[in-house]
Amino acid sequence: MIIGIPKEIKNNENRVALTPAGARELVKKGHTVYVQHTAGLNSGFDDNAYETAGARILPDIEAVYAAAEMIVKVKEPIALEYPLVRKGQLLFTYFHFASDEALTEAMLRSGSTCIAYETVEAPDHSLPLLIPMSEVAGRMSVQEGARFLEKPQGGKGLLLGGVPGVKPGKVLVLGGGVVGHNAALMAAGLGADVTIADISLPRLRYLAETMPKNVRTLYSSTHNIEQELPVTDLVIGAVLIPGAKAPHLISRDMLKKMRPGSVLVDVAIDQGGCFETSHPTTHADPVYEIEHILHYCVANIPGAVPSTSTLALTNATLPYVIKLAGKGWEQACEEDAGLRLGLNIVDGKIVYPAVAEAFPHLSH
Repeated sequence: MIIGIPKEIKNNENRVALTPAGARELVKKGHTVYVQHTAGLNSGFDDNAYETAGARILPDIEAVYAAAEMIVKVKEPIALEYPLVRKGQLLFTYFHFASDEALTEAMLRSGSTCIAYETVEAPDHSLPLLIPMSEVAGRMSVQEGARFLEKPQGGKGLLLGGVPGVKPGKVLVLGGGVVGHNAALMAAGLGADVTIADISLPRLRYLAETMPKNVRTLYSSTHNIEQELPVTDLVIGAVLIPGAKAPHLISRDMLKKMRPGSVLVDVAIDQGGCFETSHPTTHADPVYEIEHILHYCVANIPGAVPSTSTLALTNATLPYVIKLAGKGWEQACEEDAGLRLGLNIVDGKIVYPAVAEAFPHLSH
């Protein structure tokens, strides 16, 4: 199969979808890999590394889309790329369709087949292509939250871990999945006073048994969240309903309960965000203020640490890329029920229920 790796053009997206080592594995199996000029540079991989691995370099994004049967990316195509996607082409990337009607419409019009990383499942129902980036995003959410609590960044001027004789800051993590788990670990490691909330009692029991002593668990409800907000310095929004829009757990009115200079980090922004006042931001302009509360809603958090993220992502995606390239998407999805769940759009039709539910007027 002919596989194309375009350079990511979303704001400050420094990751690349395939490492030279990954390209080498595909070439070894008889596939052709085209990589756009400088696509891997911001992740630490120059063109020469790809050529040494057997890939071929193409000069621009148009050439990559024109040549490839399968496009492998990190982030969803943006408007500039919509016209480049063609009928019958396979796209394998993060899509998050349920929160982006324009993207959904464009991919429907293209007649392409779209397999979304975020809805592929493993046999145990975990999300193997979301997990590595969720681990990165969860850890970075606390790192960024701690930074924006600093006074020069607009925060209240608080050190999350405190110092001897001064109490540490309080962190509320909404969601006990992979993002929340990693966020709580990072916050606990900094010495913060951490509360992690979820609606699953078995998950809360697991977290209570395995987390450090400075992490407490809380059943997630509007009442309980409202009780926590007046004493919380940093809230991490880490809820996920696979492939669907995130629920709003904190309303605009609830922000008034928080102290000025507190920080919200919405890791669920890819799926529409879990705070009512959230809207996507970029690494170039990451925060805005509503009701004196800083909102950090960067939609591609792991893009800031591409040296780590690209390696972690390729480790997870490569086996699926090999399977799709070797068997074609129809046979690969027929044989692998988890990969089949990644199918979101096929030849002008929405085939993933949560996306169809989000846009009933687009569903046939």
